[in-house]
Amino acid sequence: MRRGRLRPTGAAMAARVATAALTVVLLTGCARSTGPAEHPPVAEQARAGGQGNGPGSSQGSGREQALPPVVDRVRTTDPVVFLTFDDSAERDPHFAGLVREHRLPVTLFLTDTVAGPAYGHFARLRSVGANLQNHTLDHRSLRGLPYAGQRAEICGQQAKLRSRFGVRPHLFRPPYGTYDTTTLRAAADCGITAVVMWRATLNADGGLTYTRGDHRLRPGDIVSVDPDHPTGVGVSARTGRLLEEIEEQGLRVGRLGDYL
Repeated sequence: MRRGRLRPTGAAMAARVATAALTVVLLTGCARSTGPAEHPPVAEQARAGGQGNGPGSSQGSGREQALPPVVDRVRTTDPVVFLTFDDSAERDPHFAGLVREHRLPVTLFLTDTVAGPAYGHFARLRSVGANLQNHTLDHRSLRGLPYAGQRAEICGQQAKLRSRFGVRPHLFRPPYGTYDTTTLRAAADCGITAVVMWRATLNADGGLTYTRGDHRLRPGDIVSVDPDHPTGVGVSARTGRLLEEIEEQGLRVGRLGDYL
């Protein structure tokens, strides 16, 4: 306080303190509703296009809880990148051999209605090193759905994967990359500790595209491999070429679950 100013009365001081506290609460709530919190030191918040971070309301326990971070890369100095595959990734008969040969710690995000008929295939992939994680029951776009519907999609697939494979997924990828704060609350209630997006995509033609930042692979990048397309290059061939590019850049494939 500068000299010559009157010291506020006790009542005035209390009012100022209360106003400051209210401001902090409002700012904190705004930050949470407009984007997921960062989870240092290993996660960076995703800022890729097409992701929804609008406000939502949870009808769960009613208690405040930490929301899982949304990440498109991992903050690490290790020379690693992470390969992730969705849904039908992959029913190429050569893919399991590729994973086994290179001991690839790939991460597969599975949707029950898409992957369910081929769970035996994914069991084989898991036996050679693939990690199985959650991509919902029915591949519905979650953004804007009520809490109960989002929770059913995420928790339902948690139960399916636990029953089928004995795994307890802690990573989740929302279908189409769309989500809102309600998604994060539902995911947290289902035991999810991180929502996984991507900074780079391996396209059906074998090329890489980037959602933000430098147009080159960097340590910690999460790569999403597109499903096969009738006119594109098969997933095994595309992944093999990508492995060569990763090695040329002095990088290697890391196990995402070890970093998140």
